[in-house]
Amino acid sequence: MDCCSAIHVLNQCQVMAKITCIFVDIGGVLLTNGWDHHERKRAAKHFDLDYADLDARHRLNYEIHEEGRLSFREYLDRVVFYTKRPFTRAQFRGFMCEQSKPFPKMIALLARLKAEHGMKIAVVSNESRELNAYRARTFKLDAIVDCFVSSCFVHLRKPDIEIFKLALDLASTPAREVLYIENTPLFVQIAEGLGIRSILHKDYNSTVAELAAYGISHADTD
Repeated sequence: MDCCSAIHVLNQCQVMAKITCIFVDIGGVLLTNGWDHHERKRAAKHFDLDYADLDARHRLNYEIHEEGRLSFREYLDRVVFYTKRPFTRAQFRGFMCEQSKPFPKMIALLARLKAEHGMKIAVVSNESRELNAYRARTFKLDAIVDCFVSSCFVHLRKPDIEIFKLALDLASTPAREVLYIENTPLFVQIAEGLGIRSILHKDYNSTVAELAAYGISHADTD
């Protein structure tokens, strides 16, 4: 068998491999983003803060915060409470948490895939520990997710390829059996470079259609 034929056979095997595990992002797929520029603008308006200053301080600290190397209290000290404020940390935390909203159909879809196909579900996400815990508990993600490969726990952030390699190890699943649902094109490209088939999530209907193209059907109860 020549080289081209061997590559063709390998590609065919990858296409035909049964998908046994779903990797999924949280923000933009299962829930709204937890603390992006839209949420920070709303916080600045609500608490009468200088958004430019808030955003600049956030950008200097968010990477180490999401990697679990800066606590939530330390993050707030640096970004908001570096000066006296007429509101408390608890009030600000409450506002931050309130910004998270679910995409119920996507959460229900994952639950059905797990129940009907016995698939492992692993989150691969960039999130801070405080928000990750709140979001997983509040929206009952911990009831369907087998493994949270969140940046705050593993001290790695997308687009670092090592977080995807670690997710494969923790899921104990070969790349050819994983399907990744993600709304950021770059992260999809990185995963595909490891042999992980991926869906660039745009909305519920298009993701369901792409799942069907992979031969994954489900009983839609909506």
